[in-house]
Amino acid sequence: MQTADLDTDLSLFKYDNLSQLPLAYRDLAAGERERRIESALDALGDDVVILGHNYQRREIVEHADFIGDSYQLSREAANSDAEYVIFGGVTFMAESADIITDDDQQVILPSMEASCPMAGMAEALQVDAAWEKLTAATEDDVIPICYMNSYADLKAFCAEHGGLVCTSSNAADAFEWAFERGEKVLFLPDKHLGTNTAHDLGLEDDTLVWDPWADDTDPEAIRESEVILWEGYCQVHERFRAEHVEEVREDHPDANVIVHPECRREVVEAADRVGSTADITQAVENADPGETWAIGTEIHLANHLDRWHPEVDVVPLCGDACMDCNAMRQIDPNYLLWVLEELVEGREQNVIDVDPATADRAETALDRMLEL
Repeated sequence: MQTADLDTDLSLFKYDNLSQLPLAYRDLAAGERERRIESALDALGDDVVILGHNYQRREIVEHADFIGDSYQLSREAANSDAEYVIFGGVTFMAESADIITDDDQQVILPSMEASCPMAGMAEALQVDAAWEKLTAATEDDVIPICYMNSYADLKAFCAEHGGLVCTSSNAADAFEWAFERGEKVLFLPDKHLGTNTAHDLGLEDDTLVWDPWADDTDPEAIRESEVILWEGYCQVHERFRAEHVEEVREDHPDANVIVHPECRREVVEAADRVGSTADITQAVENADPGETWAIGTEIHLANHLDRWHPEVDVVPLCGDACMDCNAMRQIDPNYLLWVLEELVEGREQNVIDVDPATADRAETALDRMLEL
């Protein structure tokens, strides 16, 4: 069974128009690079808008017109009149921006290598095969929900099968929406966000983790479960452990610990609060001077918040052991300079263009989310 009328090639290989950084841009001095970026931006004016995800490095967000999480940034792009949208993020984010922006806006992903590993853990081709096995094992109606951190064709798959998209902020609402329409939920690709959401809804004893690489899933276990979680995870957030929370409390006894819901269940239980990147940002913005906040998410956001709010002591939850997102790291300022200077010369590089059939269905899944 394959998703009807959709291009279901592996998402990493769909954009064969994406190019690598030319050699002339690989060894630029920081001063020259910054001067040339500003010169290109002056030349392009309102024709370009730069989006910087919370997890991007300082050199990118300092040039961004908007900073935030993935879907928030896509909406900012859609609300702008810019002809070119340069997304300092990863592939699935640029796809979402292309889906919801106007047809005369071009979305550019500076680096062809900026592709989220978690999104790649649930390719639509793989989900098609799993869906056939899953639905054959139960007579119950199964409603698929995919996290925003997924490729466009997976969003389209969910729409086609009666499901929707969710963010880390509205996952519980999405689950409740799905249970009004079916007896079971298939949530993908992040098992940790799914687990934490199931706990929030009192369904922790009715969950099953579906391993797409295994062939021995018990059909009876499928029939007895209400929430089926895909075996996927964020490589950044899975690094956090409960002992990191214990250690930060020893070093900072008055710290408020806030973690992202993509973290393991035991980390969420040990924290004081759990929230999306927007929630984490707001918590620090609203903190009283002198408060300490330990941040359990990608380290660049912790560093940004520490820099933006010097009156608050912001520390990364796992200290020096915290690592950045490798996919986000692929977009460095040299890539930004390159795509900007190419636009000045009238050339569009690394345009993300979701095919119309996929985009239409994916937008349906997004629209259902907005109706929650």
